[in-house]
Amino acid sequence: MPSNQTPLGALPSRFRKERVLIIGCGDVGQRAAKQLVGRTRVVALTSSPEKAAGLRTQGITPVQGNLDDASSLQRLSGWATRVLHLAPPPSDRVGEWSTDSRTLNLVRGLKKRTLPQALVYGSTSGVYGDCQGEWVSESRPVHPHTPRAVRRVDAENTIRFLGRTGVRSTILRIPGIYAPNRPNGTPRERLIKGTPVLLSEDDVYTNHIHSDDLGRACVAALWRGKPQRVFHVSDDSQMKMGDYFDLAADIMGLKRPPRVPRSQAQESLPLMLLSFMSESRRLSNHRLKKELRVQLHYPTISQGLHELSPSVCAVLK
Repeated sequence: MPSNQTPLGALPSRFRKERVLIIGCGDVGQRAAKQLVGRTRVVALTSSPEKAAGLRTQGITPVQGNLDDASSLQRLSGWATRVLHLAPPPSDRVGEWSTDSRTLNLVRGLKKRTLPQALVYGSTSGVYGDCQGEWVSESRPVHPHTPRAVRRVDAENTIRFLGRTGVRSTILRIPGIYAPNRPNGTPRERLIKGTPVLLSEDDVYTNHIHSDDLGRACVAALWRGKPQRVFHVSDDSQMKMGDYFDLAADIMGLKRPPRVPRSQAQESLPLMLLSFMSESRRLSNHRLKKELRVQLHYPTISQGLHELSPSVCAVLK
């Protein structure tokens, strides 16, 4: 039977023929694949021939294709029994700003022949917009405030439509992803630059998940996710953004960032950063633990950043 530590457990014979297709096989996709290789056949879509060799060394079979080129995706249809879709939508400067053409192209490609049994889509908690620090469950209506969040809602709707055709579609709403061994997976560079954070009275709640825990949740959802079900993949931390940066600075042996009022931040910080400072919510992860039965290896940010002791950071400088 599957366990909390290994979501697939000791696979029965019927699972050994499973074929998992990963769309967007970056850091999180590769962490998920690590749990699947040897138990299932894992294939990853890639538009970069240069990345193919690296995928093969991990036991992942690369297949050439581009989500922006619908004709290149037809070969995907009928092959996979389960699909993990982690690719982001196009940027603001590509195509229609309010739609995710990539997810639409993928779904159309998958529908050419036999559909997969299950598809898990990695969305964002940004679809809720600003919740003024309230606790948020998966049943809360979406209210995106940014173009990138609007595109994620469009992608979710496309996945839900696919779910009406018999595919067990599951949506994971993901907050900030971190890990000491993830590219740009810690706020170290920002701390070194001295980028300010908000005063406590102006600050917002933020949510996080360690890359390893996210990878394990993706695998669990491929087998345990209920049809048309949404899950928050978030840890147990309840922290404001400034407190998170203070904690990271202390762990890394760096100077804490300066605190400024929101009025000053709006005059000096980039719009992208301000957008994150304008949304406050606390995600409930009850479904993640009860239904997907994921036991977090890093339930708090402090535990997840434990490798970043001052001595380790000194080596990285």
